[in-house]
Amino acid sequence: MPHTLQIGAFISDLMAFGASELVCKATRLLVVIAISRHLSVESVGYAAAALSLGEIIKALTENGVAQQIIRASAEKRDGRCRTAHGLFWNICMTLCFLQVLMGGTLCWLGHDILGLLLAALALEYLFMPAGLVHAALAMREGKLKQVAAISGGQIACANLLTVALVLVWASPFVLIAPRLLTAPMWLIAMRRLRPWRPNRAAPPAKAAEFLSFGVSVTGVELVKALRLHADKMVVGLLLGPEILGLYFMAFNAGLSLATSLCAALNIVLFPHLSITENTHTAMRRAFLSVLFFLSPIVAMQAYFAPLYVPRLLGADWTEIVPAVSILCFAALPLAGWSVVAAHLRVTGRPQAELGVTLFLLTALTLGTVLTAPYGLSAMAFGYVTITTVLLAATCLFYICQSADFSQVIFSTRKV
Repeated sequence: MPHTLQIGAFISDLMAFGASELVCKATRLLVVIAISRHLSVESVGYAAAALSLGEIIKALTENGVAQQIIRASAEKRDGRCRTAHGLFWNICMTLCFLQVLMGGTLCWLGHDILGLLLAALALEYLFMPAGLVHAALAMREGKLKQVAAISGGQIACANLLTVALVLVWASPFVLIAPRLLTAPMWLIAMRRLRPWRPNRAAPPAKAAEFLSFGVSVTGVELVKALRLHADKMVVGLLLGPEILGLYFMAFNAGLSLATSLCAALNIVLFPHLSITENTHTAMRRAFLSVLFFLSPIVAMQAYFAPLYVPRLLGADWTEIVPAVSILCFAALPLAGWSVVAAHLRVTGRPQAELGVTLFLLTALTLGTVLTAPYGLSAMAFGYVTITTVLLAATCLFYICQSADFSQVIFSTRKV
């Protein structure tokens, strides 16, 4: 087991996922351009509401089950895989039923478009459980670059399909249908990457092994999804679908870098920290590496927003430029917190991550309610300020625990 984080391997895997995210964002940019020119702001608002609700529900699939496979000993691996396989199917089918039921309820209440969009999005759960054990085993065995390529390929194909559909069908459904049409691609590729069949000779692990770890992880992921999407629900309820459409586009442009990097870190860092003996030192080194790499990119993204936003989206979207520039800076505290949160999970403290994320959710939701009457820029400034203050303080607290921080900055030991 390595004494500390292997920076070269970590950066290599992070760059692989970063490249995957870059491809996704490049094709996502085409989607943003297409929908900004072919869909009404109201249609974008309806799609944003459905996608946000769907992502909040989907957070329940991020329940720590896969991470229990990754961190299992060789003796316990087969048993955990058997139990995890059943858990994945039960969870996904339950969520599919509940989301369709929620969509039907919305239709009954008169919100036909939103209800149909949400129900259609639920069909994605039919493809997920048959490939999740395979994905966890692939990450356990260090096949992070291949997992990144498969996930990025599916998203890129979905984005390109969205662009093609929006040119011939100006409907909010064009943001939903490609996710369903490309789901089989992910499933087939993941099952081929790491074939797996249940080992009937291995006794299945007890569900309690997953529940003790998974309850806090599920809570964290659910609260994290609420943090990312509850503000959209607030804006939609307070200001209507048209303003929600503007808000969605502004936050999508401004936070795209942050969400991409955090997604890559959440996948890459946990396996690396799991095989590192000194996880505290490894966490601090990863934290500094990420901030050093990210800071100039964030500065350039914010500075050039007045140039690329109107050119890409059109003159009608110029009003979101200040909000986009402000939101770019949220990438720094969010990425730093992703590193610290991975360390908390590896060291068996997901409940600490849950507490911080819940507090941040509450603060951001309240901030959105208070700043909504003052416009997009005010909401963006409130979001970045609250995120930076809370997460910077939390990160410094955990980074400086039981260690001399100067050792991290000035250490010359080869890693």
